[in-house]
Amino acid sequence: MIKSIVVDDEPLAREGLANYVKEVGFLQLVGTCENPVELTNLLSTQPADLIFLDIQMPKMNGIDFLKTIQNPPMIILTTAFPTYALEGFQLNALDYLLKPITFDRFLKSANKAKEYHRLVTSSNTSQPAAKAEAAEDYFFIKCGSKFEKIYFNDILYVEGMQNYVTIYTKKGKYVTLLYLKNLEENLNRQSFIRVHKSYIVSIDKIEGIEGNEVFIQTHRIPISRNYREQVIQQVVANKLWDKIKFS
Repeated sequence: MIKSIVVDDEPLAREGLANYVKEVGFLQLVGTCENPVELTNLLSTQPADLIFLDIQMPKMNGIDFLKTIQNPPMIILTTAFPTYALEGFQLNALDYLLKPITFDRFLKSANKAKEYHRLVTSSNTSQPAAKAEAAEDYFFIKCGSKFEKIYFNDILYVEGMQNYVTIYTKKGKYVTLLYLKNLEENLNRQSFIRVHKSYIVSIDKIEGIEGNEVFIQTHRIPISRNYREQVIQQVVANKLWDKIKFS
């Protein structure tokens, strides 16, 4: 069961979404809130897997709330204003429901959450060794209707795209429904490094660094200013041969 919370300052909208949640067999309604302040208090005592979050609310809107919370659960935004869609996806919202919300559209979004929740849960339970930097050397992802086996050693780099990632390997590239930060948590930090908010690269596969780019085979991956110093220290510093070492 996916524990769900509905957040909306409008009583009718809140009740309508709550009723939708109750109609879906794999969703469990664990609470409703009028605003993010109530939600914060509720989350301190009631963990949730999924939040249906309205954007336009008093005290604090949904977008501002997402900017403040660390490691949020799955978020599906609900609003009457489509202009917020891009910013919501940039904050890793799973989906975007435009009011008035039909049950068919709600169910499609709920199924998307179900699939993502299954992938993340499967990844976390099947690979505890990855977090401990231990034994398993591969994992599975779902690409369309097919499960693909990915070896850690084959990964060149990973690109995050909203709530999807593209994994570039020696054999080709694979697109799957997964947040970049969730994948990063399951990668060995001695073997992989984030070089940009949207990119993680395999340290062993780096062939060169010039300016603000990493070179891996024919690929050029950008390095952002926030990560450049860390990349140089972790990738280059301990392996750098220069005239000082030969003097």
